[in-house]
Amino acid sequence: MIAVENLRKTYRVKKRSAGLAAAAAALIRPRYDTVEALRGVSFRVGPGEIVGYIGPNGAGKSTTIKVMSGILVPDSGSCVIKGRVPWKERKAHVAGIGVVFGQRCQLWWDVPVIDSLDLLRDVYRVDEAAYRRNLDELVSALDIGGVLGQTARSLSLGQRMRCELAASLVHAPDILFLDEPTIGLDAVSKLAVRGFIARANRERGLTVILTTHDMHDIEALASRVILIGKGEILHDGSFGSLVAGRGDGGVEAAVAALYGEMGIA
Repeated sequence: MIAVENLRKTYRVKKRSAGLAAAAAALIRPRYDTVEALRGVSFRVGPGEIVGYIGPNGAGKSTTIKVMSGILVPDSGSCVIKGRVPWKERKAHVAGIGVVFGQRCQLWWDVPVIDSLDLLRDVYRVDEAAYRRNLDELVSALDIGGVLGQTARSLSLGQRMRCELAASLVHAPDILFLDEPTIGLDAVSKLAVRGFIARANRERGLTVILTTHDMHDIEALASRVILIGKGEILHDGSFGSLVAGRGDGGVEAAVAALYGEMGIA
């Protein structure tokens, strides 16, 4: 379903020192650093898998998600999802995926949530009957019936993230990309989000790629872990193979040990 082969992506980042003189110099002769976000990333994901995609800040997780979503074009390598190249066949591609970025809002900030969902129905051209059926299931599963009439601005973080999940699934995609979906959530909200994702995977066969720094999310949901560091895949396999030979401290300790082995802070 998802085939990523030798993806590479480099950014040029403007660099300057502090102070007014440095700012003026940067306008005349700007300096840049080159950042290799992805350095030959390859993996495959089958239908119905939940894969935890983990790594430190700046490892390349979000860049990979953006490439797979069709938002970014890689410098080289290939990505084929359900027979399509995301950035070349973007309209057809996005009709079959859902994306949640924990630090970005796809709901319209100053309108009621239900209006945002109705707008997304039109964007994705979802049949009215199918939309109503999907919406009823999502409202019940995510317990958001009481907030549909509120603006996104007025919601708590936990309420907003549940509504973001509904927005990402209102067109019934079969692949869901989750980039830090539980960031900042309290324990109750995290459990609600985890429970919904697990149920959608079990009942609908939803394929999920989950990036997070919360190892409890990964342990609760994923059967497979892909660990990335400095733009390279460090591990791809089960929890057992990750933890094996790296002490008895669980996944977090095993990840820290592997970072140490690879010289990654």
